[in-house]
Amino acid sequence: MTEHTPAGLPDTILHWIGGAAVPSRDGRTFDVADPVSNTPYAQAAAGGPADVDRAVAAAHAAFPGWSELTGRERARVLYRIADAVEERHEQLARFESYDTGLPITQARGQARRAAENFRYFADVAAALGEEAFRQGNEQFSYVVRTAAGVAGLITPWNTPFMLESWKLAPALAAGCTVVLKPAEWTPLSASLWPEILTAAGLPDGAVNIVHGIGEEAGQELVDHPAVPLLSFTGSTTTGRHIAACSARHLKTLSMELGGKSPVVVFADADLDAALDSVVFGVFSLNGERCTAGSRVLVERSCYAEFTRRLAERAERVRVGPPADPATEVGALVHPEHYARVLGYVDLGTEEARLVAGGTRPAHLDAGNYLQPTVFADTPRDSRIFQEEIFGPVVAVAPFDDEAEAVELANATEYGLAAYVWTSDLKRGHRIAHAVESGMVWINSHNVRDLRTPFGGVKASGLGREGGAHSIDFYTEYKTVHVALGEVRTPRFGGTA
Repeated sequence: MTEHTPAGLPDTILHWIGGAAVPSRDGRTFDVADPVSNTPYAQAAAGGPADVDRAVAAAHAAFPGWSELTGRERARVLYRIADAVEERHEQLARFESYDTGLPITQARGQARRAAENFRYFADVAAALGEEAFRQGNEQFSYVVRTAAGVAGLITPWNTPFMLESWKLAPALAAGCTVVLKPAEWTPLSASLWPEILTAAGLPDGAVNIVHGIGEEAGQELVDHPAVPLLSFTGSTTTGRHIAACSARHLKTLSMELGGKSPVVVFADADLDAALDSVVFGVFSLNGERCTAGSRVLVERSCYAEFTRRLAERAERVRVGPPADPATEVGALVHPEHYARVLGYVDLGTEEARLVAGGTRPAHLDAGNYLQPTVFADTPRDSRIFQEEIFGPVVAVAPFDDEAEAVELANATEYGLAAYVWTSDLKRGHRIAHAVESGMVWINSHNVRDLRTPFGGVKASGLGREGGAHSIDFYTEYKTVHVALGEVRTPRFGGTA
């Protein structure tokens, strides 16, 4: 323990099933370590088939009571959850920072966003309506929306608490009950959900949490025949595996997967604003963010200047202990991931020109630290241009005209986000429409409206979440047709 260790750390992180904290049926646990010391600070229950089955049964038992509440009644609970999250925002931020390596100032922002997710979907639940259609005076049709059942939620290790709230809030708003499988590298903040949900009066079994290794607990949740829908955020490789496994039961899937998002910078842009956005967009959250602008495409006439300034800014980014309020980039989440990112840095020195970073900061001799790294003159077929690195590493390349900018932006298998910087708004809209991505920001960094759909195309995912799109995923529709007048059906076999 150090002076930066948050108070109240648990010795053991248990499952939460049917409103009770329980160990694994077989007693198994796994170590949980922090990314600064890389030494275990707690044990977490390692879920297996019996634990997932018990959680699914608890969710099914709670489903009728929760799904039959009115939207307004569910909304009241969600508002109380938001209040309970905000009341614990400092503890949440400290747990999140300690467990993930995120700078404490950025972890505080995640706690606030989690509360806002619940407030937003509480509003949605209270306002939910259905549709009706009339075909003249002959027929009337109306659409009934019902909760889809028990939802399996599998969440990633980057900003875990906020991303858990992003799935929990709409699932509960729609009337589903859930089984949540948090990422095994970062289970600490999820250990606060039981206290929060109990304080808010959520019925036992409406939310169940099973910790464990993805290949074990996560796989059991994917394969369980009584879980009809799955929401997953994570790597494209894992997403493909989940899709293949889910085909057996024809499960409904929503998957937000990898990204290699382009930032297209034209010479007529506000280059100061574009530079601020590029630096923040790829180095905040330690670069461990799906929408990071990790490929920066710059018009050739300003390429040399922009690349030089980007390298200078990267060298000045403050890398340090996550608990230090001055830190802008903290420790990468896990030694395994750290080694993966360093492998890409080594590869990049062979594929492109290293102009900033690439090494451990001199003042940090331990922990998973990397100075923000910039590669210039990156070939389009290089791996650092094509593959998601998920760390504080950015690849920069020039383009000569609008057509080449679009071609380079689309030259990967991914299509999650894109960013365009230009003073010519007509061109900005043309680029936005031509880029193959689920989301585009013009002269803006990653600012989201919770009402808008979130998700990608190509290898970046299936479906959309956010706003009404989330509610659509967690509900089923049934259309009821009623005759209003005399029914005249063609008579088959009516004569002898």
